Amino acid sequence: MQWLSSRRLAPVLFLLPALLFAVVFFLLPIGFSFFISFNKWDSLSPPEWYGITNYVYLLTKDPQFYRTLLNTFLFAVGTVGIGVPIALVVAYAFTQSRFQVMWRSIYWLPMVTNIVAVAFIWKFILADAYGLLNRMLAFVNLPQPQWLTSPSLSMFSVIMVFVWMQLGHNMLLISAGLNSIDESYYEAARIDGANSGHIFFKITLPLLRPTILFVLITNFITGISYFALMMVMTEGGPAGSTNVTSLLMYNIAFSDLRLGRASAAAYILFVLIFIVTLIQLRIFRRGGVEQY
Repeated sequence: MQWLSSRRLAPVLFLLPALLFAVVFFLLPIGFSFFISFNKWDSLSPPEWYGITNYVYLLTKDPQFYRTLLNTFLFAVGTVGIGVPIALVVAYAFTQSRFQVMWRSIYWLPMVTNIVAVAFIWKFILADAYGLLNRMLAFVNLPQPQWLTSPSLSMFSVIMVFVWMQLGHNMLLISAGLNSIDESYYEAARIDGANSGHIFFKITLPLLRPTILFVLITNFITGISYFALMMVMTEGGPAGSTNVTSLLMYNIAFSDLRLGRASAAAYILFVLIFIVTLIQLRIFRRGGVEQY
């Protein structure tokens, strides 16, 4: 068994389980789904080669695809534009308090709660006639909006629920970034007479930029591929106002049994995510932390 102690072979043996896991559960599914995107397949009969027909249909003939893409980007931009600033403000406020560990734990709870349970609870809270929120509004004689049944409000409602769910995760990451900033920067600024506003905008934000970039990109990717809340709370309605591309893919694959077309939609969405991520990286690097 001397060959087992070889310096060249030992690293390979230690990495082999992880490599096998990556191949079986990551590389093979990706390769198979890419192959299926060029086929007509209902999972019951053998795949039938279709070429680029699935891509052409989605991009030129599918009446829902572009509408769901618009909803997808609206949801992703809304969750990032609302959620990240709120998480930044909350994290900054809590890092100044004595009980930041307790607050972090409280705000982390939505992340470890089952998503279906969260969706049903919020569906009950936002229900039109008997929802808890509308009952409270009626009690103080305020209008009771149709949170989940109005095409103009439903997407906003889902966005706010998602922001609430992600707040603890974003807050934890931003808090870690805030705590990693050397206190000497703040001490030097105070000695020079800087006030709290100058310290936040001239020191904290520039040094926190890598963390904010990471939070922005991960939140955008999560938002652009998300559909669980919509599926449970609104089922893509009303009038398709919350029907996002991931939910459309789910319905194409498991309701219509068109797995090839669903795979094609997934790869189109992947390309869009990749392009937008590169744009975000470009914008932030241009602003850059190097200048500080």
